[in-house]
Amino acid sequence: MTATIESPRSGRIAPQYRRSGGSRGNFEMIAWLFMRLSGVVLVVLIFGHLFVNLMVGEGIHAIDFGFVAGKWADPFWQFWDLAMLWLAMLHGTNGVRTIINDYAEKDSTRRWLKTVLYSAAAVIIILGTLVIFTFDPCPVVDGVPLPGGFCPA
Repeated sequence: MTATIESPRSGRIAPQYRRSGGSRGNFEMIAWLFMRLSGVVLVVLIFGHLFVNLMVGEGIHAIDFGFVAGKWADPFWQFWDLAMLWLAMLHGTNGVRTIINDYAEKDSTRRWLKTVLYSAAAVIIILGTLVIFTFDPCPVVDGVPLPGGFCPA
């Protein structure tokens, strides 16, 4: 008895849902390489972040508004957190883009999913960057310094 195993997805996709062919150049190779390199850099950034926040000084008990304000007063930590934000978002977006390419069979569905994905990633990257660079540890509202007792008079 001989069994024939068909190739995956062979004949299962209706012709109107088949992907349009065409070469994408080196984009997929560069995206693959980016995933590997950004993953290595993210491991260093994340473990450095966790070490400084949880192990140095008083540990987790010291993490509060003042701790973040003190960290972000130093441009080194602003850059560190910015690099972590950007790499994590781009790494995750590229991973979800790959999943969308693998599982969305219709071109229109794929296009809409990627539009939502890229829009969400752009909003988070822009807002996160603005928060890091416009963070004011001593805000004054109607002449009253907030959060009080923390900032010098």
